[in-house]
Amino acid sequence: MPGRFAMKVCPDLLSRLSGGVKTVAVTGTNGKTTCSRMMEEAFAESGLNYFANRSGANLMSGITTEFVMNCTLSGRMKKEYAVIECDEAAATKVFRQLKPKVIVVTNLFRDQLDRYGEITHTLANIRQGIGDVPEAVLCLNADCSLTASLADDGLPNPVLWYGVNASAGLKAVPSALSDASHCIHCKAEYEYDYHTYAHLGGFRCPKCGYHRHEPDFAVTKIHCMDERHSEVTLRSPEGEQELSVNLPAGYNLYNAAAAVCASTAMGIPTATAVRSLGRFSCGFGRMENFPLAGGTRMILVKNPAGCSQALEFLSGLQTDIILVCCLNDRGADGTDISWIWDANFELLASFAGRIRKIYVSGDRADDMRLRLKYAGAPDERITVEYSPEKLTDALAGETLPVYILPTYTAMLELRSVIVHRCGGAEFWE
Repeated sequence: MPGRFAMKVCPDLLSRLSGGVKTVAVTGTNGKTTCSRMMEEAFAESGLNYFANRSGANLMSGITTEFVMNCTLSGRMKKEYAVIECDEAAATKVFRQLKPKVIVVTNLFRDQLDRYGEITHTLANIRQGIGDVPEAVLCLNADCSLTASLADDGLPNPVLWYGVNASAGLKAVPSALSDASHCIHCKAEYEYDYHTYAHLGGFRCPKCGYHRHEPDFAVTKIHCMDERHSEVTLRSPEGEQELSVNLPAGYNLYNAAAAVCASTAMGIPTATAVRSLGRFSCGFGRMENFPLAGGTRMILVKNPAGCSQALEFLSGLQTDIILVCCLNDRGADGTDISWIWDANFELLASFAGRIRKIYVSGDRADDMRLRLKYAGAPDERITVEYSPEKLTDALAGETLPVYILPTYTAMLELRSVIVHRCGGAEFWE
């Protein structure tokens, strides 16, 4: 709200305030918050004086608010660096005023069709935003054919690449529902040397030759990946280093590689960025842990690719669990919930014996219950609980580990109740 009022008085306020601040901006569909929080850890480890839009307010008004809150009454910024998460659709306006030194693009997937439209529109928004800052270093996901295409658009920006190599062994079965099955340039169908998840992996076009770039920062080997963390080898221009990622799931390896890549581009020693990830504490709702029931982990889901990856992670667990799915359709979630039918809830069948109970909640709880029934979940194990307070009471009586898959506003509501009961930081802290 402060930023919204301030922009009415001075529309270019962000430009005026951000001029002397060295900023890294993070955009893309999935992983923005996690990648930003990982970079914060590296900035803190380096002793840099920085601020960040930690609350997730990533539109122009929210980003402007963050700068207003970190300046004096005369408009002098109190800190030298900033880590800013930026909404994909807002990139066209934000980058022009923010003038970031480094821009990270994580990946591109279908997300909130009622707001973003087709995925090519999202890509065009980011491309337009980058066009206004030709000096910014781009940190691009080499494994995402859509993201990688930004380097082939005639943009003069220097580029650093990150990714996960085939040698890491993070390989998945190709999905029947791909957000990028055909070449962005010539429309021929891609061929893949390997998939990591969704449309990410070793893509190449047999017609025009468009292909995956060799990453500057690449996960080359996975030594350990369990329900708490991962131990991997990361190759950088400075050589190979052992990297401990204090988060589970394969998709977080991309966030870690992106964070190291961007931190290095901002002038932080690679070894410092690598070391900081072992102490990283996840952002709110992103694989966040709470001392409730037999241990509760909250995993934000908002589109088919992200939800399917969360389910893939759950399928690899070896313990019995309680599953909670919370579905809202408010503005921040996307009012079109048809995406749940593209998410691979059929994976539940592969570990149905370990799901002792399922709770569904949220404004569209009945739709989620129907989706789970069609996916083969036993109806007698499904409990509908619309109230976040009553759901938390029910979970408090469980003894098994609980895994919650909420959409954005459902996550904020339920997290607030859980934090009130169990303690913990507010989402903006």
